[in-house]
Amino acid sequence: MGLFGIGLDAYWPQFAGLQQRLLGYVDRVAEKLRRTNVEVVNLGLVDTSEKAEKAGHQFRQADVDLIFLHVTTYALSSTVLPVVRRAKVPVIILNLQPAAAIDYDRLNQMKDRTAMTGEWLAYCAACPVPEIANVFGRTGIAFYQVTGILDEDPECWREVDQWIEAAQVASVMEHNRLGLMGHYYGGMLDIYSDLTKQCACFGGHMEVLEIDELAGLRRRVSSAEIAGRVELFRETFDVQADCAETELERAARTSVALDRMVEKYRLGSLAYYYLGTGNAENEETISSIILGNSLLTARGIPSAGEMEIKNVQAMKIMDSFGVGGSFTEYYAMDYRDDVLLMGHDGPGHIAIAEGKTKVRPLQVYHGKIGRGLSVEMSVRHGPVTLLSVVESCDGQLKLLAAEGESVAGPILQIGNTNSRYRFPIGARRFVNDWNAHGPAHHCAIGLGHIAGKLKKLAALLRMEITQVC
Repeated sequence: MGLFGIGLDAYWPQFAGLQQRLLGYVDRVAEKLRRTNVEVVNLGLVDTSEKAEKAGHQFRQADVDLIFLHVTTYALSSTVLPVVRRAKVPVIILNLQPAAAIDYDRLNQMKDRTAMTGEWLAYCAACPVPEIANVFGRTGIAFYQVTGILDEDPECWREVDQWIEAAQVASVMEHNRLGLMGHYYGGMLDIYSDLTKQCACFGGHMEVLEIDELAGLRRRVSSAEIAGRVELFRETFDVQADCAETELERAARTSVALDRMVEKYRLGSLAYYYLGTGNAENEETISSIILGNSLLTARGIPSAGEMEIKNVQAMKIMDSFGVGGSFTEYYAMDYRDDVLLMGHDGPGHIAIAEGKTKVRPLQVYHGKIGRGLSVEMSVRHGPVTLLSVVESCDGQLKLLAAEGESVAGPILQIGNTNSRYRFPIGARRFVNDWNAHGPAHHCAIGLGHIAGKLKKLAALLRMEITQVC
């Protein structure tokens, strides 16, 4: 994070102590911005155009992801524009007063009118913001504002926290390595996506993988590794009694091989689908992948079936915000309870499950090749957020979000992830409003209401976002 304050150099010889006082405010903001995994590059007060030019170079050299511009008093816009033009990263204007209001009685009882003016100028943060906004607007620089009080203003600092979280997620996406293994599910036209556009919007790298390599890695898994992974399965999942040991061992072999592939290519997410028709080893590999991919998803490497690239991006965003991001789609509607049933076959985000995730054997994977073990879970009850990455008719990407609640009630015990969701606008209207924006039939679901954070992420990525509820 870059941080700089602004002021007017003409004030310093006129008003004793004002410069040091404002520098102290900037340092206090720097302390509030510091946290784990955040480095603050604090350039202090920039009060001349020469310093502004130098600050722009310093931020470029420091490779900052986001700049906080702390407006401490009146300052010329010429001390701002060179900084952000050179840095070329999003800028948040911090319009922060040192207290909720000026102490009028104390100020008006001061004997020295020069000192009175100096006191007022320490509260003059709001004054130059229109000037700065005007210049940013005329020069095409996107900016965002946080207006409030330096101390004891939780609402203000919650907003700052959200900007920092959003910037961290944008950085995760920028450096994410997404593995693509297999091919699309034939005929699902909605999930086909422009990979170059994905990289343009989110950054990151896409590593094209071969199912044959995963099958080859399976051959080299030892008996001891298989036994250890089966033990991990039993610790992590609620393995049902009708799960054959041979099926657990088959899934364990694939899980260990997946871990090796992830490590080799330094993957942060994975989208996959494969039939394996005519190749027994590849079919064996792909049909035993669900438990391993559920473990990967739970540890921050989301895995999306059906080669759903747009949705694995949504899952990675949600997981990077620390709220999960489980792969899901409409299952059915319950008009009596006004809830929507949603879930999916394949891996689930077991870290956000309601209780322990069950493992069940399936004799057939509906619509897919093979049979084997699958997971059955519901997303933890309470507030949730849905996120979809939507590709529009003009080829642009946008975000689609909704806030609702995961609620208790009967679910389908069919060896899939499935949950019941209630929305403030009702299930009927939610379905119509969500569908109207043309998303693919998959989305990602995470815990809590985080639409505000998603909007800030969209702003940093220069993407459109719509919230339906």
